[in-house]
Amino acid sequence: MFFHKKETIQPVNIVEPNPRFAQLLLEQFGGATGELTAALQYWVQSFHCENAGIRDMLQDIAIEEFSHLEMVGKMIEQHTKNVDQTEAFKSTLFAVRGMGPHFLDSQGVAWTAAYINEGGDVVRDLRANIGAEAGARQTYEELIKLAPDGGSKNALVHLLTREISHTKMFMKALESLGKLTDPMFGNIPPDNTVDLYFNLSQNGKDERGPWNSEPHFRYVADPMKQKV
Repeated sequence: MFFHKKETIQPVNIVEPNPRFAQLLLEQFGGATGELTAALQYWVQSFHCENAGIRDMLQDIAIEEFSHLEMVGKMIEQHTKNVDQTEAFKSTLFAVRGMGPHFLDSQGVAWTAAYINEGGDVVRDLRANIGAEAGARQTYEELIKLAPDGGSKNALVHLLTREISHTKMFMKALESLGKLTDPMFGNIPPDNTVDLYFNLSQNGKDERGPWNSEPHFRYVADPMKQKV
């Protein structure tokens, strides 16, 4: 059961409407890393999750993402509503589609369920979610740099902040399962190549680090001579 309260989770007050900026905001409404994708992704994942606490967390965050979708939609509405037509036509997308949000990205590409990343395993899904939050945060960071007014910037900073919060929640959930840094999950054990690092890009100096060194990895300097 859902209830909708007729106010946004965070105030949205745009004082300088800008249809061109509204078109950029569509990236977080109908884009691949937008709020609709996140809300549906976490909601569907919750039905696969048998851990009661993590299931509850996924549903809570999913509903918050729907509230973020509403915020972005309100921003787009305010940036395109009651704007002189000569200004509106500077964004061809809104000139054709009309004011308010649409399930398109900033380039006019329609939203698709193919954006949703879920796989029926809680560890796999939580890791996918961390990547999704990182993508959304990057987009918000760029939008904040381009924000034409303080109202837009304030709303976007809040949305960026919550992406960080959700990332931390997903990381803590993985930590509670003992899987924050453990790459193995599932029931099939790996073969004997699991700790091998192959030096396959041999251009100049070969860089070394914890990703290709003991005690976690055996470095194969010349893969042509290595028999797997």
